[in-house]
Amino acid sequence: MDSLSHSNDEIDKAVALRYDRELEDAPRVIAQGVGEIARKIVEVAREYGIPIYSDPELVDILLDLDYYSEIPEELYRIVAKILIFVYNLDGFVSMNRNFEDFEFDGR
Repeated sequence: MDSLSHSNDEIDKAVALRYDRELEDAPRVIAQGVGEIARKIVEVAREYGIPIYSDPELVDILLDLDYYSEIPEELYRIVAKILIFVYNLDGFVSMNRNFEDFEFDGR
């Protein structure tokens, strides 16, 4: 998703991912959009306290995926870094844990 520091008016594209290790082999695209839809995705994330991470190049790649599809294996490493960032924000992962220790199940 786009950066927390941007106002909703500045956001032109956004993607939301979900990953539940117990239910899924890899993170899935659960929302994606441009323009007003992107702004709504970010607005809802902020409303529910969902962390927002900015990586415009990754967003462009994820926008090309089908809705609810798993991310491709070549994106595992970058998405793992993002998940570690998010989990650290939420206190789920120790700050000294290395992202290489984070693995997706399956594939």
